[in-house]
Amino acid sequence: MASSRLKRVEESATMKAANTANKMKEDGIDVISFTLGEPDFDTPKHICDAAADAMYRGETHYAPGAGISELKKTIANKLCTENKLDAKTSEIIVTPGAKQAIFEVMMSVLDDNDEAILFDPAWVSYDPAIKFAGANTRWVPTDTENGFKPIDLEEYINEKTKLIVVNSPGNPTGAVYDKQTLKNIADIAIDNDILVLSDEIYEKIIYDQEHISIGSFEGMQDRTITVNGFSKAYAMTGWRLGYVHARSDVIKPMLKIQSHSVSSATSFVQYGGIAALEGPQEPVAEMVERFRMRRDVLVDGLNEIGIKCQKPGGAFYAFADVSEYGDGNSIAEKLLLDAHVAVTPGSAFGESGKNFIRISYATSIERIQEGLERIKTALV
Repeated sequence: MASSRLKRVEESATMKAANTANKMKEDGIDVISFTLGEPDFDTPKHICDAAADAMYRGETHYAPGAGISELKKTIANKLCTENKLDAKTSEIIVTPGAKQAIFEVMMSVLDDNDEAILFDPAWVSYDPAIKFAGANTRWVPTDTENGFKPIDLEEYINEKTKLIVVNSPGNPTGAVYDKQTLKNIADIAIDNDILVLSDEIYEKIIYDQEHISIGSFEGMQDRTITVNGFSKAYAMTGWRLGYVHARSDVIKPMLKIQSHSVSSATSFVQYGGIAALEGPQEPVAEMVERFRMRRDVLVDGLNEIGIKCQKPGGAFYAFADVSEYGDGNSIAEKLLLDAHVAVTPGSAFGESGKNFIRISYATSIERIQEGLERIKTALV
């Protein structure tokens, strides 16, 4: 009974792996899950208090489709000061999560048989969103030995290319693109009149490097669609709150989709978003520092076992090369069945990930250390 549109789309591999691990847990098996990209920290109290206060004072009704004006002003100020974007409130939509924003972008700017560029490997939901829009994905290889930077992007551009997707810091690799890499992408976009979707959801979870918004480059203001949200930096995954900034002729069709689908982001949740951006940022810094410690324990431990893994520059994922022991699918299955360690096979993120597994280190150091011992026992 599924539509032909749905037949083009695969099940989310990250959700599938997480669901399998949860089923095993329900059966009483102690599974260490390194699957979902969700901070294991509680949302900071001042954010919860702001949302609760809003709820109790009656902010429980329909919100404007594009978001409440107070939050849009706060987002615009954040984009101007932190990201060097010339952001106006009329160019911003508040969405129920960054994923919804990405879906709306694809449905708004892509037509049947258009092509969108993804850098392989890429987050699992970009490709399905492109397919939902009736377009096709053009996969561009990356240098797996040098920060997963795109290789020969120019060779994959043609008359059908409508959009380039940039995700830095990135999922699944944790790669952070430097200024030169982003400038190369920007120059190609400008020369070929192509839009860029910049997914910056992990911008604040970054180590020893600088986050740069590609929309801040000269000539990129009007061709960049910047997506961000609150789930990762502020541990607000369940709140479902994101936003998108783009020129008005991109925003208007997106708002049309939002008004006919989810209507708006939850009203009182948006007041939590204001508190997140305007309130103390120490909780974010503390969380990032703990992620850094976990990253170092995990990556060092993997390399000691003999699993090659670069140290990611951002986000909270390690993309580990398991080719010494098998392909990513077989190793993920072996670790789950033999070691009760759940990871995501790298093939879920693109062809280049077939010999990799993604390990989310959004869990305690104690569980990471135990997971490493289990992995070592299963593989060595």
